[in-house]
Amino acid sequence: MKQIIGITLLSSQLSHTSILKIGHRGACGYEPENTLVSFNKAIDLGCDGIELDIHKCKSGQLIVFHDENLCRLTTSSKKISELKLSQLKKLKVRETQLIPTLKEVFDLVDKKCFINIELKGLGVVDALVELINEYIKNKGWDYNNFIISSFDLNMLKDFHTKMPNIRIAALFSQPTIKDVEITKELGAHGIVSNKNNTTQELVDEAHKNGLFIWVYTVNEAEDINKIKALGVNGIISDFPDRI
Repeated sequence: MKQIIGITLLSSQLSHTSILKIGHRGACGYEPENTLVSFNKAIDLGCDGIELDIHKCKSGQLIVFHDENLCRLTTSSKKISELKLSQLKKLKVRETQLIPTLKEVFDLVDKKCFINIELKGLGVVDALVELINEYIKNKGWDYNNFIISSFDLNMLKDFHTKMPNIRIAALFSQPTIKDVEITKELGAHGIVSNKNNTTQELVDEAHKNGLFIWVYTVNEAEDINKIKALGVNGIISDFPDRI
């Protein structure tokens, strides 16, 4: 039932009847970010979707991790692209959790909610297209189980060209009204905006152009209420149960 509800909400975001509840890097206010326990927590909290970040490691697998460098969350100072999967699996996030592959996250989520994948590192597009196709063809997944986003609009366009049936969203830290036009010209379906730079004018312009608009990273009650009042379609939060 949760899968059906999540896909239905994702497919009708401009109806304004519901605000999608999206867990930032899982539910990273409660568990170490971008780990299986964090994604499982987000599912337990009833998220419509989870947001995560991907890079490609030296042996070719897609790795779920926010930073290019491992130093903030592990004991290694290497870049993800410099290590093979076998080496990455010897590291711990916050000294407790393994770094997951995107495939491991897909298997955990198993269509219980949609997955918002942010394209980060170089060379991820072709590997992502291959992995998504595998799950659609062989494991009963649907195009609506995914939404792809990035600050890198060229990378986003590359993905959209290769997999046009999956929704894409342009990420902006300081969006302007002009960015709505850029997003539409890109062929994207929505905008993901920083909470500090999301205005009523931006929301209205996005909707006028047939785009959905999500806002990140909204954690405090005052901010949540303020963003909800703007009529956005989704909120990304470290504490998704607060939405």
